[in-house]
Amino acid sequence: MAVRSDKAGRIGAWITDRLIRAALWLVLSLPFDARRSLAAALMTRIVAPLAGWRKRIRENLALVRPDLPEAEVARLVRDVPRSIGRTLAELYSGPEFVARVAREPLQGAGVAALEEAHRTGRPVLLVTGHLGNYDAIRGGLIARGYRVGGLYRPMDNPFFNHHYVAAISRIGTPLFPRGRKGLADMVRFLKGGGMVGVVLDQSMGDGAILRFFGHEALTALSPAEMALRYDALVVPTYGIRRPDGGFDMVIEAPIPHGDPETMTQALNDSLEAQVRAHMDQWLWTHRRWKMINKTW
Repeated sequence: MAVRSDKAGRIGAWITDRLIRAALWLVLSLPFDARRSLAAALMTRIVAPLAGWRKRIRENLALVRPDLPEAEVARLVRDVPRSIGRTLAELYSGPEFVARVAREPLQGAGVAALEEAHRTGRPVLLVTGHLGNYDAIRGGLIARGYRVGGLYRPMDNPFFNHHYVAAISRIGTPLFPRGRKGLADMVRFLKGGGMVGVVLDQSMGDGAILRFFGHEALTALSPAEMALRYDALVVPTYGIRRPDGGFDMVIEAPIPHGDPETMTQALNDSLEAQVRAHMDQWLWTHRRWKMINKTW
């Protein structure tokens, strides 16, 4: 029975990937800005209702922002999938995407510290969330000559994961998959003075119980722990999408070293402030608060 179930699961994953590949072929046949618009429309009109995203967005908002008027909730139910679609099109548009972010100026209180770390070879953890385009900073810094790697979580669908990793590799390498070998490779790169981009806003079963939007959320302490172990800067970074199609490349001030829980809570607070300012650009489809609602 288990063998049959595994086989059916692989067949389902293969079929899903074929559909994704067909949609990507259509999207990528268009110029850069047009492909982002088409991907946004496909996510909003087709993927969001089929994947149950509308319901989950409403549930997350009802939990952490019950004060929002219905008109604003409806807007976010519509606009969040649009942002996801644009991000996916950008991630699959390596050279065009990098060219776009490479000409955007770095801004924020942490720019000088980041430039100094680049000059001196000090390790840096560039911590972000699924806001705007989480790979904009990585691509923009690599285009400027910075040594930047990325830590990523392999997709559950192995067929999709194969071409997804190939796509984000065109933005820049090295890339490190979560897991023992990926972590070991990442540590060596970091100890050698590299910078590593880390996305922190996924619920991690072995994480610490911290606060995000006023509610308990499991959050990985590993970026803070690595920073303390290897004397690395911890810098919150964000690639915020603008209405004109460009990006604000935000480099916030480094998080002071201290105990890992305090440092990681500061990272959560930084991301929360950015999400509150750009509600439609965060991945509200995440099961970020799974420990509260076990049915998500």
